[in-house]
Amino acid sequence: WSAYREELRKRLGLSNPLMRQMKAACKRNPKRIVLTDAQDYKMLKAAEIVINEKIAIPVLLGDKEVIKSIINEYELELNDVEIIDNKSAEEKRRRQKFAKILFEKQQRNGITLTSALDVMQHRNYFGPMLVETGYADAVLTGLTRNYPDSIRPSLQIIERRSGWKVVSGMYIVNSKEGPYFLSDCTVNKEPSIEELIEITLQTVEEVRRFKIEPRVALLSYSNFGSVRGELTNKLRQVIEILHRDYPDLIVDGEMQASTALNADLMKENFPFSKLKGKPANTLIFPNLTSANITHKIIKELADYEVIGPVLNGMKKPVQILTMGSAVNDIVNMIMVSVMDAHKK
Repeated sequence: WSAYREELRKRLGLSNPLMRQMKAACKRNPKRIVLTDAQDYKMLKAAEIVINEKIAIPVLLGDKEVIKSIINEYELELNDVEIIDNKSAEEKRRRQKFAKILFEKQQRNGITLTSALDVMQHRNYFGPMLVETGYADAVLTGLTRNYPDSIRPSLQIIERRSGWKVVSGMYIVNSKEGPYFLSDCTVNKEPSIEELIEITLQTVEEVRRFKIEPRVALLSYSNFGSVRGELTNKLRQVIEILHRDYPDLIVDGEMQASTALNADLMKENFPFSKLKGKPANTLIFPNLTSANITHKIIKELADYEVIGPVLNGMKKPVQILTMGSAVNDIVNMIMVSVMDAHKK
């Protein structure tokens, strides 16, 4: 019985301080979250959980008959949840309104009024537009589509935050030692010096939102100039600029992952580092290849809960699931969406 209770606590996030913090924040101020993949059982089950836990107010997007059929088949407690069928006749006026908004935003980027009206038949466009127009607080998408296809409509509709040139993807890895934050794992393939600086600052901002002081390491195959090359030189320039412009930020590199995470190794060999012999909790990867491979290895091989990807840098709350996410992953990302809506 005690083992069962502990497993239940883990599933609900009650045994993890960060998860307890997230859940409490969501309960204090639940937000309206558009779920664009509501024709999938896993999304509906996640909606049922967050309603019962009172951590979010889901708005289901999709064919009403299909959604109701799944609800009835699995006897889900979703009788009073709002369902919007973006293809229905009753949504015609809103589709037209949304198409005009998209056309005004993207008319110089190949979008015509006719094509804008056509794409409003797709939930990945209609959902972000519900957030853009203030009807909902955040949108969660991506369960049934690949990441590039899922993020593209939101970038066209909601766009980046003022002052940012990039958006970035971060994973939260909950370990026994505490959470680790990994970025950029989803968006930027080969970020430039300027983009790596923005990715670092976006990640720092997000980590602080969890009331955690970020200790940032820029990762490489080299330790503080031990190997010279195009990549390591780029990272050294990033660090120079961050040290110059953000002197209070605990950030250093370039360094190997083992150096970043092993306090004894850091203290013995690199006592000059701004990390001062303490392990990093925020890891910035040099490119998408290394970041994507790393977080997927951790998720498959390690007994850690991995939350994400958390999308940073958007003007309004948008979060993108990885295709095929499990119910618990969706619940976690709904909580991330609610917290994202709090800060916006």
